[in-house]
Amino acid sequence: MSDPAPENEPQAPRLSFWQVLGSTLAAAFGVQSSKNRERDFTHGKASHFIVMGIAFTAVFVLAVVAVVQMVLP
Repeated sequence: MSDPAPENEPQAPRLSFWQVLGSTLAAAFGVQSSKNRERDFTHGKASHFIVMGIAFTAVFVLAVVAVVQMVLP
């Protein structure tokens, strides 16, 4: 059985919470630099982006509902 990542090879750096959040916000607005996109695809995990996207969508919908409730009597 072979070891998938030998101990002498450095691990790829993981993305921080703020980097994933920034990429999620950039995706929501449709703007993302190619450098950050490459970083996301090489070092990021899809599950982190999926969870952050669902959370962002929920917060966005709740914010829109709150604004509508404040505007309408």
